Amino acid sequence: MKRRSVLKYLGAAATLPWLSACARTVAPPAGSDAATVKALDVPPAFWRDKVSPAAFKVLFEEDTERSGSSPLNAEKRAGTFLCAACWSPLFASEHKFESGTGWPSFTQALPGRTATKRDFVLMIPRTEYHCARCGGHQGHIFHDGPPPLGTRWCNNGLALRFVPEGQPLPALRG
Repeated sequence: MKRRSVLKYLGAAATLPWLSACARTVAPPAGSDAATVKALDVPPAFWRDKVSPAAFKVLFEEDTERSGSSPLNAEKRAGTFLCAACWSPLFASEHKFESGTGWPSFTQALPGRTATKRDFVLMIPRTEYHCARCGGHQGHIFHDGPPPLGTRWCNNGLALRFVPEGQPLPALRG
């Protein structure tokens, strides 16, 4: 099959109801746009010596860690989940849930702390989200989460740092 035919076929497939449902972009909660966090103007290389090599691959090369490999998936304490690069708070523990996927999952992010974009890596469009401050890749948003929002923010554990409740949050990096 010629490339043009494949592209035409994929364009037609995009009109299938199940595919367009998968492709819906999740809007951030009301009043929470990425503009509430000032984006840093630093290249990805700035973070190379501040995070582990594996975390750098996830955060700035959009890699994905192996399912079930993050100890944060089992984290049950109250606290805050931060971006592993710039230490911007991204998630409150009260929004974490066990999704059964092997990755830390949340029903929502803290307002204004993430930015989204479309991802076509698997050919089916997905909503990818990043730290709005440093641009570090965190994970993807799916529409199979618990009520009332129905969203699952599936996060790479390597892209996060956990601070238990009662401990001060570290100063932002960058």
